[in-house]
Amino acid sequence: MTLWGELHSEPPDEQFVTFSSSFSYDRRLLPFDLEGSRAWAFALARIGLLTRKDVQQIARGLRQIGKRARAEPAWLDQHPAEDVHSFVEARLHELIGDAAFRLHTGRSRNDQVALDVRLYVRDTTRQLMRALADYAFELIRWAERHDEVILPGYTHLRRAQPILLPHFALAYVEMALRDLERVGQAQKRADVMPLGSGALAGTAYPIDRNRLALELGFAEVSENSLDAVSDRDFLIDVLYACALCGVHLSRLCEDLILYTSQEFGFFAMGDDVSTGSSLMPQKRNPDACELVRGKSGRLVGNLSSLLVLLKGLPLAYNRDLQEDKERLFDTVDTALGSLKVMRTVIGGLKVDVAACRVAAAGGFSNATDLADYLVRKGVPFRLAHRHVSRAVRECIDSGCTLETFPLDRYLAICDQFGPDLHQHLTLDAVLSARTARGGTAPLSVHVALKRAHKRVLKALAPSV
Repeated sequence: MTLWGELHSEPPDEQFVTFSSSFSYDRRLLPFDLEGSRAWAFALARIGLLTRKDVQQIARGLRQIGKRARAEPAWLDQHPAEDVHSFVEARLHELIGDAAFRLHTGRSRNDQVALDVRLYVRDTTRQLMRALADYAFELIRWAERHDEVILPGYTHLRRAQPILLPHFALAYVEMALRDLERVGQAQKRADVMPLGSGALAGTAYPIDRNRLALELGFAEVSENSLDAVSDRDFLIDVLYACALCGVHLSRLCEDLILYTSQEFGFFAMGDDVSTGSSLMPQKRNPDACELVRGKSGRLVGNLSSLLVLLKGLPLAYNRDLQEDKERLFDTVDTALGSLKVMRTVIGGLKVDVAACRVAAAGGFSNATDLADYLVRKGVPFRLAHRHVSRAVRECIDSGCTLETFPLDRYLAICDQFGPDLHQHLTLDAVLSARTARGGTAPLSVHVALKRAHKRVLKALAPSV
């Protein structure tokens, strides 16, 4: 039996029924539909539209549905339904009779699904924030285990300046912190209760929506019924936060794919997150990182899809909005899965300390410090830059480094060079010079690691 009455003289086309059914995926909203239905039953009872016996039967029946669905997931497949709402109503009627039909008084599937999705988002954003925090903590722990390792830093994928490995890891912690903030903002925007908005014009019954919101744990009540049933901005917020998180994970994956390659050789992935080749016995492929990098495209695609879906929709509810849930569910699953996999990748990541140091010392990565040396001698930076560029060019022609370039040849370029210049060109000296907050000096990075741990905990706090 459909939920929309006897107006139509012909039964719906079977192919259309199959095409329009959403129960195959919106069943995920079942716990939230049950929660909202229970709260609505008590709200109706408070205004005398349900008896105490009705409410007791409804509450008992809803608990039975939830309990059986948890114990026997296959039970849901035994009852074809248009959507999760019709499934609940039909099963409830089987259990308690006509009291189930009174439950829908003053309520529309439009405000019902808006409530369910907001409850789902409120729950899953907590999961996302915990997963983001776990991922960030894994980066911090990995950085602390290798707090003295020196890496080459890159711009344009060319060696630029040496950095500490923890400085590299903390760059991705910063991204994770911004992701945590964005998910938290999405959670806050979802924390608005739409129930009581009816189909579009509001309910005709004197429901105390403020009390209803309090019982369901919402911070606010929607102000406009038209907007409440058609608003999916909060889903855009979730999908945007997850898409950008996916972009950040993809960037880390690209770095790790490069750094674990034979050409770089800085890191090695664990056997539990890499595979071999079906043809070439020697291969060790970074499949986990490649998959996460690839899945970031799904996250971006889901965001684009939902933006296009909402574009041009007239007020209020339109059936187009049925398409929001698959995008949402896939995004949450993909983001959570990617974060968990990357946590495993980082936890097992091995570091070749010697290879990292050799690479960090190459490519004239101390050239900027040589220019800074001249600046401290009173040479304008632009001239210092020119003098060091000439020294680098002569080193390349001579097959030497800035550390081994003779002092007399330095003096031929600029008379401000002195015998103390070489002590400013060691890796340790170059790193130690960057003491400003946010720099890669060992002391600065040590402080940053301590702060990062506290900042992740602070960012996580609102969601728990």
